[in-house]
Amino acid sequence: MIIKWLGHSCFLITSAAGVRVVTDPYFTGGDINYSPVAQAADIVVISHEHRDHNAASAVYGEPEVVRGVGTKTVRGIEFKGIAAHHDKSGGRERGKNTVFRFTVDGVRLCHLGDLGHLLTRAQCAEIGEVDILFVPVGGFYTIDADDATRVCDQLRPKVAIPMHFKTPKCDYPIGVVGDFVVSKQNVRETHSSEIEMGLEDLPMGMDIVLLDPSR
Repeated sequence: MIIKWLGHSCFLITSAAGVRVVTDPYFTGGDINYSPVAQAADIVVISHEHRDHNAASAVYGEPEVVRGVGTKTVRGIEFKGIAAHHDKSGGRERGKNTVFRFTVDGVRLCHLGDLGHLLTRAQCAEIGEVDILFVPVGGFYTIDADDATRVCDQLRPKVAIPMHFKTPKCDYPIGVVGDFVVSKQNVRETHSSEIEMGLEDLPMGMDIVLLDPSR
C-alpha cells in the first residue's frame, strides 16, 4: 500500500488493488492552512464531527463515509470503530472520538483520531494487534507527546506515524513533532509526503516514520 500524508490527521491510503481510503479530511481556513484535500477516494473515515476532521465533501468522487462505533465493510475492507473521547473528562469538554482499526493488504492499521486520553485495557483489547499506528502527538486538543508515547507502549505498533502537530500550515496552539521524537531511537525521516509499506517492510521493533505534508 501507499500511505500519503495530506496534512493534520488526513491520510490517503491506497491499497495494492487501488482502493483509496481518506482519513479525517479537513476544511481549510482558520488555523488550518493546508491546501484543500482535493483527492478522489472510495472510502472516507471520520473520527468525529469537528471541521478539521469531518470534511467528507472535500473528497472527490462518491466515497462511502464510515463513522461511529461498530463494524462496517466497504470495498472488502472491514472498519472497526472503537468508542473513545476527545478529552480526559469522558467527552465533557470536547465530545466523543472514534478510533478506527482496519486492515489493508494484510497490514493492520489503527487511526486514533483526536484521542484525548490513555487507552483502557478494554479499548486496547478491542483494537487488538496493530502494525501501523496513526497517533496524534500535539497535545492541547489531543494527547500530548508524553501520552502519545504511553499509547504506543500500550498498543506496541511496528510503525508509528505522528499526526495532529504544529507545522507552518497549522496554527493551532499545539506542540511540534520534535517533542514526540526527542530521545527516541528508530526515527525515520522520509523527507516525503508518502511511503510504500507492505507486510515485508514492517520492522521487528517500533519505527517512528516522519512524513512531510503534501499540501
